[in-house]
Amino acid sequence: MTFQPESEAEPDEIERRVQEALADNDVVLFMKGNRLMPQCGYSQRAVELISQHVEEFETVDVLPALPHYREALEAESGWETIPQTFVDGEFIGGSDVLGELEERGELAAELGAE
Repeated sequence: MTFQPESEAEPDEIERRVQEALADNDVVLFMKGNRLMPQCGYSQRAVELISQHVEEFETVDVLPALPHYREALEAESGWETIPQTFVDGEFIGGSDVLGELEERGELAAELGAE
């Protein structure tokens, strides 16, 4: 299931969608674009890294309501850039952090794949 937010979505609706995605998914990636068509290199890298370790994960396209998603996600993570990866509702990081975890051989465990 991939959320397709309306461009007219209100901030409280986006906050609800973020909370729902975090509660309903073990691994969720808030990204620009979607799993099949990432819209930035960082999002594409995050999808590639996660896909190496887990088959099932949720992606949420933030582009249709980017300012509202940025605000809602920063409230959750303290991180202002996209993409953002969460595992069991806990913020892991962006594509750079995922890459560092992969280099250290720790990404699979962080994603709950081990």
